[in-house]
Amino acid sequence: MEVDDITRTYVYSDTELDRAEGEAIEALKAHCQQPIPDPDRWLEEEVRRNILLTSVDAVVNWARRSSLWPVVCFPACCAFEFITTAASRFDISRFGMEIIRASPRQADLMITAGTLTWKMAPQVKRIYDQMAEPKWVIAMGACAISGGIFAASYSVVPGYNRIIPVDVYVPGCPPRPEALLYGIRMLHNKIAKRSISEDYLSTSPPLSPSPSKERGKYGFEGASPLQTTPDKQPH
Repeated sequence: MEVDDITRTYVYSDTELDRAEGEAIEALKAHCQQPIPDPDRWLEEEVRRNILLTSVDAVVNWARRSSLWPVVCFPACCAFEFITTAASRFDISRFGMEIIRASPRQADLMITAGTLTWKMAPQVKRIYDQMAEPKWVIAMGACAISGGIFAASYSVVPGYNRIIPVDVYVPGCPPRPEALLYGIRMLHNKIAKRSISEDYLSTSPPLSPSPSKERGKYGFEGASPLQTTPDKQPH
């Protein structure tokens, strides 16, 4: 099959294209005689967005309440509710509390989840004394608040506040995870109102009180917790 010669025709001639291109270049040169300012205005905006005027108390309290590290102190059944709170459904990691510290020297929050006996009380008090300052305590459950249904027993401590100071009380037998989360939020609000001047003005009690007549063998007021009355002799 033979192909006939195709005559190519252009709408514009080469001369017209060169002239139009030259005019566009000259117009661009005339428009670009001055350099374009550098886009550095974002630097000033970035500085304005990253300067925050606040107080030292607000910053320190924000850091403290956002990184509470609980210590392992779960003597009895309320521990299961705490474990549920730490699981995926409720997830206390949103508060930076997912790491339960085995060492009290790396913790600043004690959640007393369960019944406390006088035999276990010295160990719990020792854990509290070894925690880092400042430290807080949440009494979780009726047994932790007042001894619960075992308050009449000679071997049960009628409330953790007999041996250590308590900041927040969470009632229930046992309290649900939602109640514990509410108690944690109450503790956050309490920490937010704290002033760093309290850390220097307040004086902490000695970690290991010496035995005396006024304080029992284990550092508690009154007689030793192992002493019993004649009508309640251990079997």
